[in-house]
Amino acid sequence: MILITGASSGLGAALAKLYNADGETLLLSGRNQQRLSGVVGKMSGDVQSHPADLDDPAAVAALLDGLEQVPDTVIHCAGSGYFGSIEEQDPQAINDLIQNNVISTIYLLRELVARYRTHKVNVVIVMSTAAQVAKAGESTYCAAKWAVKGLVESVRLELKGSPMKLIAVYPGGMATDFWTTSGKEMDTSSFMTADEAAMMLKQALIATEHGFVSDITINRN
Repeated sequence: MILITGASSGLGAALAKLYNADGETLLLSGRNQQRLSGVVGKMSGDVQSHPADLDDPAAVAALLDGLEQVPDTVIHCAGSGYFGSIEEQDPQAINDLIQNNVISTIYLLRELVARYRTHKVNVVIVMSTAAQVAKAGESTYCAAKWAVKGLVESVRLELKGSPMKLIAVYPGGMATDFWTTSGKEMDTSSFMTADEAAMMLKQALIATEHGFVSDITINRN
């Protein structure tokens, strides 16, 4: 059983398609019910959907209540972008950015650890290369992603000795609708596609009996 958040578009949808082709049991989540239904409608096999706003702790709990079994893997792709020079950024948009990226991840990890810390569950947190290096014009986005990185590394220490593992993923720019919704005009013609990034990530997540890849950076050419 694999749970994928942010599965209504972009990397999350691309990962869902790959794992569905492998015959995996999937629970897909996203905020936009119509787009999520569109993704699920193209799949066959055991695929369920559960629209959820992960900014709401009750919604996070309800999402996990919908799982019929302990998941083998949780891939958290949900998030949003917002860019611009710091003095021009809208306070409400900044707040939404922090809610959609930081608060949602805190609530999800809080609930996952409370339920599954004694289970062998791989929790994959997808961030951005913006969590690794400062970028002009992306100040609050970088701040949000750096916060998530700090969260992941801190919770890892709390899980020391636990079979639950946290895997941090740092993808570079992808040619998706992310740029349109973030308000930043970008020429994405040379960017990797979501399908390419999903294929690389899926391969990197393959573990052995005695090892796993804990941090994954997916750079674009």
